[in-house]
Amino acid sequence: MNVFSLLMLLTAAVFLIGMDVSGRTKMFKVWPLFLFLPLAQNPVVLYYIYYKDGPEIFSSGMRVAHLIIVSVVLFYFWARLNLFPVRDGHTTGIRLKVMIGGRTLVYCGFLGSALQIVLFASFYPYLYRRGMPGPVLAAGIIYAMCILFVLFANGILRMFFTSKRLSVMRRVVMVLTLWIPVVNFIVFALSCRLVYEEYDYACYKKKLRDIRAESNLCQTRYPILMVHGILFRDLRFFNYWGRIPGELIRNGALIYYGNQEAVGTTQYNGEDIRRRIIEIMKDTGCEKVNIIAHSKGGLDARYAIGKLGMAPFVASLTTINTPHRGCLFVDKACRLPDRLYRFAARIFDGAFRKFGDKNPDFYTATRAFSTEASRKFNEEVPDAAGVYYQSYMSKMKNRFSDSLLTITYSLIKPLEGENDGLVAVPSAQWGDYRGLFTSSGRRGISHGDMIDLKREDYKGFDVTETYVKIVSELKEKGF
Repeated sequence: MNVFSLLMLLTAAVFLIGMDVSGRTKMFKVWPLFLFLPLAQNPVVLYYIYYKDGPEIFSSGMRVAHLIIVSVVLFYFWARLNLFPVRDGHTTGIRLKVMIGGRTLVYCGFLGSALQIVLFASFYPYLYRRGMPGPVLAAGIIYAMCILFVLFANGILRMFFTSKRLSVMRRVVMVLTLWIPVVNFIVFALSCRLVYEEYDYACYKKKLRDIRAESNLCQTRYPILMVHGILFRDLRFFNYWGRIPGELIRNGALIYYGNQEAVGTTQYNGEDIRRRIIEIMKDTGCEKVNIIAHSKGGLDARYAIGKLGMAPFVASLTTINTPHRGCLFVDKACRLPDRLYRFAARIFDGAFRKFGDKNPDFYTATRAFSTEASRKFNEEVPDAAGVYYQSYMSKMKNRFSDSLLTITYSLIKPLEGENDGLVAVPSAQWGDYRGLFTSSGRRGISHGDMIDLKREDYKGFDVTETYVKIVSELKEKGF
C-alpha cells in the first residue's frame, strides 16, 4: 500500500510536469492557480500537517518521500511561474514576452494575496486551535509574504523595464505607491491594463503583417521621398520618421530621404531636394517621385517643385503639419530685439554645423514662418500644374498632451486656436486637405507624434498605419 501510493504520486507528478514541459497543457490557467498558489505559499504549514498528522498507515520515511515529491512539483511550478509565466504563441519577440509575463505575475500576486488573506483569517486560527505551534504558523506567514513579494517584484520589474506605453510619470507613481495598500492595487491594475493593450496591439500588428506579407500594399508606381522638418537631419542612427519607413518598406514601398539641412533656408534646402530628386531618378530609372514632407520640409519641397523646375519629376506632394500660412506666435517672436534674435541664431548655427549643416541660417529659416513671409512665399511659389498636392494635420487636446510642446501650445492656443504644439490647424491646410488626426484619449496628437518622435502608440491613433493608408491611397491614385 505504501509503495503503491508513492508510485501513484510520483506518476502524477511526472505526468503533470511532462505535460507542461511539452506544451500540451497550460499549467497556469485559473483552476490550477487556485490549487498551486496556496500550496506554494504555505509549504511550512503543509509539511507540518502532513508529517505530524498524516495518515497513520504511512511510515515516517514514506511521509518524507511523499513530501519530497510534492516539494519538487511545487518548486517546478514556482520556477516555471517566475521564469516563464506565459507561452507566447504569437512570437512577438522577447521584450513583449517578458512584458506580458510581468502582467501575469502581478495578477498572480493579486490572486495569491486574496487566497492568503482567506487562509490567514480562517484556516490558520483553526490550525492554532488544533495545537499547531505559533512559531510554525508565523514561519508560514513570513514565507507566504516573501513568496508574494517575489511575485510582485518580478512582475513589476518586467513591466517597468520593458513596456513602452508606461510613461515616466506612471513609473514614478508605481515606485511611490509601492507600499501604500489599496492605492498600489489600483496603480498596478491600471498599469497591467496598459501593458495588455500594448501586447494586444503588437499581436494585432503581427497578424496584420502576416496577412499583408505578399500584398505590397504600399508599392507605389514612383519611389517615396521623405523630407524632414526644421532642427533635424536624416541621421543614420536616429531615423527622423521613427518606425514609419520600416512599416512602409515592409509593405512594399521604396523609400528615400531628403538629406537637406536642419536649419537651412527654404531656398537652400529646396536646392538640396532638387539634387536629391535627380539622384533618385538616376538610381531607380523612375520618371518621378512622390514626396511626403513634414513641417518645414513641406515648404522646402514646394520651393523645389515650384521654383527650381522639379514639377515634371514630382507626381505628388503630401505635406504633414506644414505651416503653409505661417504662425502668429512667430510674428510675436519677430518683435524681439533684432540683436538678441541674431545672437540666439548664431548659437543654433554653431551647434548645427557640428551635426553636418554646411550653411545653417537659423535667423532666416525661422523668420520665414511669420504670416507675412508665408503670404509672400505663397504668392511667389504657386502650386505647379500636374502635381497632386494634399495635406494632413493633427492637434493636441490640451497643453499637457506633449510635455515638449506645452509652452508653445499655450502660446498658440489663444492666438490661433487648435494646434499641434507648433502649427495651427488652418495653417496646415493646403491643396487637397485630407483631414485632422487626433487620438480617442485625452492626449491628442502633437507635431512630433506625427513622425513617431517618441516611438509610442496612442489610443485611437496608429502612426505607422496612418502612413500605410496614406501611401496605399497614393498607389490607388496611380502615383
